Amino acid sequence: MGAMAMAAIKPNTQLRAVRLALRMSQAELARAVRRAGEHAGEPNTCTATQVQRWEYGAVKTPQGHYLRALEMVTGQPAENLGFTQADERYGLDRGAAVPGWVTEPDPLAADGPLTGIWRSRYEYESSSRSSMLNSAHYVMVLQHGARLSVRSLPSTATGRVLMDLTVNGAVITGTWTEETDPGGYYRGSTYHGAIQMLLDPTGHRMAGKWVGFGRDFDLNTGPWSLELVTADTSPEAQAGYNRPVETDGD
Repeated sequence: MGAMAMAAIKPNTQLRAVRLALRMSQAELARAVRRAGEHAGEPNTCTATQVQRWEYGAVKTPQGHYLRALEMVTGQPAENLGFTQADERYGLDRGAAVPGWVTEPDPLAADGPLTGIWRSRYEYESSSRSSMLNSAHYVMVLQHGARLSVRSLPSTATGRVLMDLTVNGAVITGTWTEETDPGGYYRGSTYHGAIQMLLDPTGHRMAGKWVGFGRDFDLNTGPWSLELVTADTSPEAQAGYNRPVETDGD
């Protein structure tokens, strides 16, 4: 019986590959999962041993609060992390706290109607360069209930954009973080701020304003929009958009 049980275990190579791509040890991933849980108001007790068990394949589907924290840390849906699809008995809310007029995509490809790959664009004023600049990324949006997690795809720009948002009807509110290119003009600076957007009736575009402090602690603001490019979050779809955004569209 022991040998049969051992043979049934299949290592989770997908989770391990994602962790290594993030250049994290098992202990570092566990710490990040705990921090993500605390930030979301769902504390967890993730340890390096637990991450090891996930990668070994001893756990096919972690409980919902672990999955949500893992998705926040990695920017990947649970299915791309090598886990079998969870259901309500694990506390994973696949419902959608969004307006009824939002078109529902293929339920096999998304946890919530806003899950997908979106094109992110925002404008900001560079006081040192006396000009208005803009930045664009392809981002992964993951929805669980009223929560949206937004993470830029790794090769879409030299910097990284992250958002943690809440949906309330057509109003989307939350925080953003930008980690700039270490070798670029801003030398790896990290900026934080707040954002509020409105979801349009198609459910395929959200637009609004961001606010945040600059390097000299001056308060800045500007437009920010996200436009859906595909509801497909598969590794193949990500590979297609894991590239710089073309200025004239796709």
